[in-house]
Amino acid sequence: MRPSRRKTALRVGGWEALAVVAVLALVFAGCSSNNNVAKPGPLDCSQCHGQIQTLVSGTHHADSQDDVASELAEERAGETPHEVLTGNDPEDCIACHGPRAVTADGGMTEEQALAYFFTTEGGKFTANTVSAHPDEWTHVMCLSCHETDNDHPSTVPVLALFDARTAQYVPMAGVSGLCGQCHGSLRFAGTDHLTHDAWLTSKHSETQQDVADELAEERAGETPHEVLYGDDPENCIACHGPTAVLANGGMSEEAALGYFFGAEGGTFHAGTSPAHADQWPDVSCAACHNPHSPEGPSYFNSSTKQYEPLTDATQLCGRCHGSLRFPGTDHLSYDVRTGTGGIGVADQITMPGATCTDCHMYASDEDESNSSMYHGHSFAITVQENGGSTTSCTRCHPSRITAVAEQVIADYQSEFETLHTTTAANVEAAAAALEGSTDQALLDKLEEAQHNLEFAEGDESGGFHNHKYLMALLNDANARAQEILGAL
Repeated sequence: MRPSRRKTALRVGGWEALAVVAVLALVFAGCSSNNNVAKPGPLDCSQCHGQIQTLVSGTHHADSQDDVASELAEERAGETPHEVLTGNDPEDCIACHGPRAVTADGGMTEEQALAYFFTTEGGKFTANTVSAHPDEWTHVMCLSCHETDNDHPSTVPVLALFDARTAQYVPMAGVSGLCGQCHGSLRFAGTDHLTHDAWLTSKHSETQQDVADELAEERAGETPHEVLYGDDPENCIACHGPTAVLANGGMSEEAALGYFFGAEGGTFHAGTSPAHADQWPDVSCAACHNPHSPEGPSYFNSSTKQYEPLTDATQLCGRCHGSLRFPGTDHLSYDVRTGTGGIGVADQITMPGATCTDCHMYASDEDESNSSMYHGHSFAITVQENGGSTTSCTRCHPSRITAVAEQVIADYQSEFETLHTTTAANVEAAAAALEGSTDQALLDKLEEAQHNLEFAEGDESGGFHNHKYLMALLNDANARAQEILGAL
């Protein structure tokens, strides 16, 4: 069965649900545990969590009934509620769009809930089907995802899926397992909402081993504190698993680095490997979306444990794939895309107007295609389809087929690599030749050459991002190196 279509991408890795809820409650103003405070019933969360509820109320999660009504009218006219749920093309609208709707009017089955909340004629949905009893519709609100009890707020609400089919809660080990129920195929194998599935195919879903490898190869002998704050600081947690600081009851970035990568005797070593892998969150939805307001991008700052709402997804990408948070980073795809920052090289943009998400989160409008169902969360330029593929290049170049687009990318990368090999060798030779020199003019040329070479190397597309600018950086660096070698 597949849930109906309108959903918002939200998924988090497998770390403790209680920590997530506790930290977010602190961030958005939680309850007092004073016994003199009137304790709200399990359905009245706003009394203590008003700010959280305000956030949720502004999302599609809190406005789901009319979406279901529209789909029933457009695609299910002539079907009974039973046929919608169990027919040849089953679709469980209630399960994802309003799971607690089955608790309304004294309790009912999903089939009865469909008939109760959406108008029918002769027991069948029609083109005129609209929402019914909207004041009783539960949407996807607090108790869809949190199980609580009459003693709340003295206890933290448990992260759990309310299963509309059984009217029972199913405990979840983490937010990821919960959100993946509706935003992926964890519960409905035939769903056309595959955001979670797409994410699993991306590098964002496999980050712990990369960090472990780098710590083992480049940081052996260093403590977590030295990695984060030493002479060559690098904040691995902030980008590779920012919500890791919520694990194990909450911890600092420094503590998280030691916890997830088993520093022996307080230091990393050549054999450093992942630890507590079942709690590592990778770069999942809660790294980029506030779970209570997931529709727009929000950067989870692992240092402050707070979300920073953003209006531009490119600004979010630039926090880790650029210098927006860490000015000294060598991950500079965002900076290269802007076409600024080189020395002695004119600013320029190869594809003006193109953003990170235009290329890496493209979703075609072809119904039932993987590209459409993935909602861009594979972050791949090319998405494989049954018997073909979809490439984001067609968004701006509709006449280009995937093979042609991929050849253009390959040509750009080959051209970059050829020039990069030559430039790197010449800059290295120039640096060696100037060792011990006091010729300031030549030293300035070397500084320019090294800066532009390193800037170009900081791009992680192999030479495709802002190709003309990358080539200009390399050509300038090569020219300066040759001038130095010629002068000597």
